Amino acid sequence: MSGHSKWATIKRKKAAIDSKRSKAFAKYIKAIEVAARNGGADPAGNPTLYDAITKAKKNSVPGDNIDRALKRAAGEDANSSQWETIMYEGYGPGGIAFLIECLSDNRNRAASEVRVAVTRNGGTMADPGSVAYMFSRKGIIQVKKDQGKTPLTEDQILEVVLDFGAEEVNDLGENFEIVSSPSDLVAIRKSLESAGFEYESADVLFQPSLTVPIDVDHAKAVVELIDAIEDLDDVQNVFANFDMSEEVLASLS
Repeated sequence: MSGHSKWATIKRKKAAIDSKRSKAFAKYIKAIEVAARNGGADPAGNPTLYDAITKAKKNSVPGDNIDRALKRAAGEDANSSQWETIMYEGYGPGGIAFLIECLSDNRNRAASEVRVAVTRNGGTMADPGSVAYMFSRKGIIQVKKDQGKTPLTEDQILEVVLDFGAEEVNDLGENFEIVSSPSDLVAIRKSLESAGFEYESADVLFQPSLTVPIDVDHAKAVVELIDAIEDLDDVQNVFANFDMSEEVLASLS
């Protein structure tokens, strides 16, 4: 299990911390606002917005917060911010590479805060393009195994998603991860819903083409680095190409 998948597992264990939850809420709301501005405020006609709202609800974001984000996106709030997507690249402990995805209304602030967080936590910034080529955009859907009396099997998932463009199904322990091209994400999500399978999240993310194995010491340093970056208000996602064994992951608990 590598990069974003591993980090998602670590983040679930951190999710109960109130300060982390409030920051996560703000990121979900920002994603909703941007999706609505880019594709319209009707979830029925905007799959990206539909998935952003679903993800927010699954993570207990209050409905009032979601409604206010949609109103801001529709121009009903004169104080709404103009968000811009900004990407940064860098290297971390153990020779890992990472991409940082920001949504910010102040490019200078975002650049300064990202640089400080990276350099103070064992990382280095990289020139544009020096890391990005190692990653490709993929549709990633997470499905919980525990959905009733009998846990879902990989064969059950494959039967539902293969005909809709799924490229691979990975066993992440508590979840299955379905990987596809971004254009097939909606069809796969709908096929899961039609089959009665509840999914945890459906996102278009950056997946590394090659991964770098890291040991316990490097894993702890990588977690500290990514945690510091993700703690920034302007940062939406961090994607990295590290790989760690189950034993290393268990040592971080």
